[in-house]
Amino acid sequence: MLKVQERTGKNLTGKLKTKMIPVRCYTCGRVISDVWEEYKERIKHEEPAEVLDKLGIKRYCCRRMLLTHAELIDEIAPYE
Repeated sequence: MLKVQERTGKNLTGKLKTKMIPVRCYTCGRVISDVWEEYKERIKHEEPAEVLDKLGIKRYCCRRMLLTHAELIDEIAPYE
């Protein structure tokens, strides 16, 4: 089964923070969630376009999914 949610670190209340990235590109259906962690780490030191090229993300629809994703889960759902 494909993962939709991954655990990362802890928030201010000491509970595990969650992040949500779509598993597949909305347009073409390619799996994009498997490169999310590496993409986030590498854009700190390189240009996003270069990182996407090196990760093999060639289609503009998939590039859009990674470039425009905003991690808002902590602001939207702060309570369990």
